[in-house]
Amino acid sequence: MGVLTPLEEVLRTAAPQVLGAVVRRYGDFDAGEDAVQEALLAAARQWPSEGVPDDPRAWLIRVASRRRIESLRNDEARRRREALPADPVPCVRGDDELTLLVLCCHPALTPVSQVALTLRAVGGLTTAEIARALLVPESTVGQRISRAKRKIREAGARFVLPDNFEDRLPGVRGVLYLIFNEGHTASSGKSLHRVELSTEAIRLTRQLHARLPADGEVAGLLALMLLTDARRPARTRPDGALIPLAQQDRNLWNQSAIDEGIDIITTALRTTEIGPFQLQAAIAAVHAEPGETDWPQILELYRLLDALAPGPMVTLNRIVALSEVDGPLVGLRALEKAALDNHHRVASVRAHLLERSGDLAAARDEYLLAARQTLSLPEQRYLESQAARLRSA
Repeated sequence: MGVLTPLEEVLRTAAPQVLGAVVRRYGDFDAGEDAVQEALLAAARQWPSEGVPDDPRAWLIRVASRRRIESLRNDEARRRREALPADPVPCVRGDDELTLLVLCCHPALTPVSQVALTLRAVGGLTTAEIARALLVPESTVGQRISRAKRKIREAGARFVLPDNFEDRLPGVRGVLYLIFNEGHTASSGKSLHRVELSTEAIRLTRQLHARLPADGEVAGLLALMLLTDARRPARTRPDGALIPLAQQDRNLWNQSAIDEGIDIITTALRTTEIGPFQLQAAIAAVHAEPGETDWPQILELYRLLDALAPGPMVTLNRIVALSEVDGPLVGLRALEKAALDNHHRVASVRAHLLERSGDLAAARDEYLLAARQTLSLPEQRYLESQAARLRSA
């Protein structure tokens, strides 16, 4: 996805707000989204020649409302629905986008469907843009979105924040984190980054944080994204080759994003109940500190995270920190004891520890195994280069 034109930026920013207003006024997410898409198409055709209205959002709401009323008049409940005003302009409430985000993360949907629907309805991305970002066919994305909207309708979901909104919030945070991670380190393809995904995840999380400033985990998630994304300019060479964290030029890191992330996580840790995203952000903040990395502090944070939210990647990262504190042999023993599933990052860590312990032949084999297990071409090339380096050593 390239740089947006001013007109495209206006339409993309307004789209979720317009959808929220229309769905809240008339119900039926599926039909409301169709009406908004028609309004966006009308704007794309008319505005270049007629000029952008003084209030683009109100214009789009008005046109989408007309389209929605036209479809309502063809429904079985014609007489009841024809009592609606002929040309209403629903007001835009401040929590419409939050309500829309929660609706897109409905528990009836699978995570991949939640991601696709969130990018479409809240992020304003087209089906083609989502397909390019996720490296799947456009028809697949279209089918996922259609199924998601149908499941939401069948579940009887309404455009209101549910009473158990706090119970739904972990799912919302999880979807935003999935979107960011796929953008920061693409699971497959030629590029390490998919900037449009990580940028959109940060934008949506920033909005969520503005709506829920007292939620410590939303704050932690935003801080984590900012601190992680700040390293993006230094993660690859001009040819796209991957640069590991220890070898990155820190002068290329985005210091303003680091400062903002540290400020957010410092406030959250001081004022809210601690949670997994806050701990991950705290770890990222330690990595962002100048000078030698404070591995004992990172190890202690990973121990807390492992106790609070255990998982294979948390365990693996804790072992990496342990090896930095107590040496590679201790790390290798911990890795063997953990018995983690086959994953290219497990093989990569094992290779690194074997190399540090002096077993270069075994390390080379593990680097090659890791290269075979990943679908990311930059990671493959990096791991193969590590194996080749040991072969010539």
